[in-house]
Amino acid sequence: MQAKEKLNLARVQIMLVDDNVQSLDILAQIVSGFGARNLFRCVSAAEARDTLERHTVDMILFDAQMPEESGYDFAHWVRWQAPEKIKFTPMIMLTGHTPQSQVTHARDNGINFVVTKPLVPRILLERIQWLAKDERQYVQCETYVGPDRRFKRLGPPYGVDGRRHDDLKGSVGMAREANMSQEEIDALMMPAKVAL
Repeated sequence: MQAKEKLNLARVQIMLVDDNVQSLDILAQIVSGFGARNLFRCVSAAEARDTLERHTVDMILFDAQMPEESGYDFAHWVRWQAPEKIKFTPMIMLTGHTPQSQVTHARDNGINFVVTKPLVPRILLERIQWLAKDERQYVQCETYVGPDRRFKRLGPPYGVDGRRHDDLKGSVGMAREANMSQEEIDALMMPAKVAL
């Protein structure tokens, strides 16, 4: 990213959840290296739930494999049972196991991104930047709560390079002709009688 597009994380509240204290320390160092100063460190999903009952966070990064409660179950709790102010918080799950079934399971639990371990700081930063620019709405229905998944071919947010050659661009570009007036639009859209 260019200097003018830098992301300032100094005032962002970030929760980190990992049962492995060494991994939690490494994650905290990486995120602090990105400029984050307000970190909630939790060594279990239960501790994270207690913290979320009392505090609001802007982002949650958590491990998938925790002994007492998996990251998938924790994500499900955030989306379905957490206080309303937390329900739509962006979540990034960190895992060393990424078969398609697990990634799909993460997506279906409303997780925004899955990042593989061992962590590559650049990849994690790119996902955080992507979340900061993401304009997708959150959906809440009978079977799903989380970011709108109906964007497969939409492509990345504006200013972020695509992953596939056929991704649409994040920006349409400059207009090529003048905007139509409302009367012109109405005339174009209005049904007209046709002689048969």
